[in-house]
Amino acid sequence: MTLPLPSAWWLLVALCCAAAVYAVCAALTMPRLGSMAEVRAAARRARSRAPVAVSVLKPLCGAEPRLYENLATFCEQHHPSFQLLFGVSSTADPAIAVVHRLQAAYPQHDIELVVDPRVYGSNLKVSNLMNLAARARYDALIVADSDIAVEPDYLDIVTAPLADPSVGVVTCLYQARSIGGFWPRVGALFINEWFAPSVRVAHSTGSRAFGFGATLALSRATLERIGGFAALKDCLADDYLLARYARDHGLATVLAPVVVATDVIEPTFGTLWLRETRWLRTIRSVNPAGFASLFITFTSPWLMLGGVLAALLAAGSAPLAAALAGSGGSTTAALAALGASTAGSIIARGLLHARSSISWRMFWRDLPLVPLRDTLLALQWLAAVFGSHVVWRGVRVPVANPEAGETRVDGATRSVPARGVSPRGAPTRRAAVEVSDGR
Repeated sequence: MTLPLPSAWWLLVALCCAAAVYAVCAALTMPRLGSMAEVRAAARRARSRAPVAVSVLKPLCGAEPRLYENLATFCEQHHPSFQLLFGVSSTADPAIAVVHRLQAAYPQHDIELVVDPRVYGSNLKVSNLMNLAARARYDALIVADSDIAVEPDYLDIVTAPLADPSVGVVTCLYQARSIGGFWPRVGALFINEWFAPSVRVAHSTGSRAFGFGATLALSRATLERIGGFAALKDCLADDYLLARYARDHGLATVLAPVVVATDVIEPTFGTLWLRETRWLRTIRSVNPAGFASLFITFTSPWLMLGGVLAALLAAGSAPLAAALAGSGGSTTAALAALGASTAGSIIARGLLHARSSISWRMFWRDLPLVPLRDTLLALQWLAAVFGSHVVWRGVRVPVANPEAGETRVDGATRSVPARGVSPRGAPTRRAAVEVSDGR
């Protein structure tokens, strides 16, 4: 059933105004988390406390661009006591040579390579983590994705909150760096100007319903309390659910002020589309209500719609004027609302782009991409609404698997009994997937 024209008209006006309000909030919250002053203050507070020895678990798969440079930042930490555990599942993995380079360059650090092919479930990343966790020497653990680069105070800052027994998981945001040409630049805008601001807005309203693979710091006691990494072995959104399971036990999720860097390397439109729709469908699988509300965050399409409607009204469109009169409204009120929302959206979107850019050169270079980025995101959201699969490393994986004997719980497909491994631990023919958070 369609809405009467007057109601539909005022609904569009209200949505344009709501999108403008969100854009303003996103722009204003940008400097509040991850600013240099806040990071320096957090580092000073962390160094004033007794340091926590920590084991860093880094699951690897393949030699990504800048892998050595990213992993080396974990070797440049000011933290006095840490262990670096790098895990691969095959002796032929090219990441092994990168780890050997690290061991040669930083002989003073505790760097261990774990090559273990054992698979415990459909999520190969979690199987890798289970193999790494068995070699961890310390009670504080950090899980961090392979394409993350960090500052020297990183370990101090993210481990400090674990001294509070009410804290379950510490996570952090990330800023994207484009590696390559045009499409990596577009992909970096996805993270820097949509994903990160949406988290900041949610955080400023008190939400803590997140967990990012860029960093997940927790104690061994917390991990054991939620059932270990084994509880995630068949989960698609393993990072989100790790923090979620800790919250289910009454333990808080803390968003650390430090912002790490991540690389965007997708060279083509097709690879970028697959990656970003995978992120959005994963969000849909674990948070359907939050996913449904995302449409209001795509600023440019709403801005353009508001401008078109305002232009039609200003030009004296008879059908629209009649619709307004029939609903008890006025052309003047609608024009004022649309004018304010359009102007507010333009200013806020420009401010958000400026605060997300690391230099004025980058600001002007990528400014023409902003409408493309927002419109592409809206189309990807629509695709994610109707899609039922994600693609990871060429493997097509259902978001929800109705296969007999399996149930889907919070984004996880659980087998009863588990069918990811044979009774002797050897992998079966069931397709496995290695997933990360949304990067």
